[in-house]
Formats: sequence, C-alpha cells, structure tokens
Amino acid sequence: MKDEMTFEKALEELEAIVKRLEEGDVPLEEALQIYKTGMELSRRCHGKLKNAEEQLTKLMTEDGEKDFVIQEEE
Repeated sequence: MKDEMTFEKALEELEAIVKRLEEGDVPLEEALQIYKTGMELSRRCHGKLKNAEEQLTKLMTEDGEKDFVIQEEE
C-alpha cells in the first residue's frame, strides 16, 4: 500500500471493501485477505485523522485558544 495515498482515496477503498464484504458472496480466503486490507486502510485513515487533529489543535492553541480538545467518537 502506498504511503502517499490520500485520506479520501483510502476511505473510498475502505467503503468499497465494506460493501463487498456486506454482500456476503466472497469466498472465505478472499474475504480474509480483503478484511486484512480493510483493517490496514482503517488504520491509515485513523492515523491521518489523528494527524489532522493534532495540527488543528496546534493551530488553535497557537492562536490563543487554550483547552481545545476534540472528542473521539466510540
């Protein structure tokens, strides 16, 4: 998987994987490989969101807006 993949591209591929797995007609071995790829894409998206959050937090605190915290959904 390429490191320069954008968040949007990773999310698009992840959504396609989820849709394919939800259809339920994927052979087991292929489903496992697709699931593994999906987990990697999910980690990539989470990392990019975390990085964006950190950059936003830094920008907001540099502007004098202290105590800026983004709540993560569970």
